[in-house]
Amino acid sequence: MDRIAKVERNTFETQIGVEVNLDGVGKSDISTGIGFFDHMLDQVARHGLFDLSIKAEGDLHIDIHHTVEDIGITLGQAFAKALPDKKGIFRYGYSYVPLDEALSRVVVDLSGRPGLEYSVKYVRGRIGDFDVDVIREFFQGFVNQAGITLHIDNLKGINAHHQAETVFKAFGRALRMAVAVDVRSGGALPSTKGQL
Repeated sequence: MDRIAKVERNTFETQIGVEVNLDGVGKSDISTGIGFFDHMLDQVARHGLFDLSIKAEGDLHIDIHHTVEDIGITLGQAFAKALPDKKGIFRYGYSYVPLDEALSRVVVDLSGRPGLEYSVKYVRGRIGDFDVDVIREFFQGFVNQAGITLHIDNLKGINAHHQAETVFKAFGRALRMAVAVDVRSGGALPSTKGQL
């Protein structure tokens, strides 16, 4: 079964197109108009081994908030669409990722229940021109639409770029583990409730 999805989302503030292949090789084609964010999304693709295309145009003349949040929403919709029944997957995933002095942990449950626990205290509020506050909005949009529980903890770091990069890399790797096919499951749904 192909685990591929394409989603478009158009509002007065943003126009976004996302394509994802959960069984890809980590190729990305990302253009959001926000260089640092493109770099972070590329980390998700590469470390998750997802083929990911994201094209976005937004009201960047105001700020980056709408674009970043709406990409999270659209990407979450694409993940949910690419994984409609969740049969035979591991469901849970986690990753610890270091980058020099920084270390982050991300844990995910493809539970069907949206929930975000986000504990990242950046050492500064901006990475270049990028406002780090919107990173949480990206993940909130993602979990709301993908229907997942996501715990993100930056355990240490003295460089904001390193802190953010470890978060996005760990997110990609945790998702990769959770969506992987568990051959020992026999294709069963990973839930004692009979549904996710």
